[in-house]
Amino acid sequence: MNPAVVRPFERDDLPGAATALLKVHETDGYPVEGVEDPEAWVSSDDVLAAWVAEMDGEVVGHVAVMRPHGEAAVSLWIEQSGDDEARVAVLGRLFVVQAARKHATGRRLTEAAMSYGRERDLRLVLDVMTKDTAAIRLYERLGWLRIGENAHHFGNGESIPAVCYVAPDA
Repeated sequence: MNPAVVRPFERDDLPGAATALLKVHETDGYPVEGVEDPEAWVSSDDVLAAWVAEMDGEVVGHVAVMRPHGEAAVSLWIEQSGDDEARVAVLGRLFVVQAARKHATGRRLTEAAMSYGRERDLRLVLDVMTKDTAAIRLYERLGWLRIGENAHHFGNGESIPAVCYVAPDA
């Protein structure tokens, strides 16, 4: 399998991204929401920009930079930094199918999103469920700073422990 090509998301990528999302959900239980309508979850109105990873003509990964929408990581960062919410965005919707891991696919997708944030003077934040240890290792290797903990809420009042991070300074 060739290394993945990371490129901006195009509307035609939506079915492939949805298929990849469902594969990741089957293997990793991520995401905990959105799998009932994966195309809507991937193409949320809150998405500012997105990228896909493609291998051998197939979408194998995705990441998005999103407008804040009440995330605990946004509140924590604003509280700690005094930043204006207009300068904060959320890294989200990061997923990579199992077959494309070990090719630095997740790192390259995350770096594309980080570059977007730096170019637009946006500070990226995220929350990651504590069960997703590989994602935590990735963010920490890329210099993301832990800013707190919270519960990721989903479904009908369900929640799961999560850790909040902020991207390193440019």
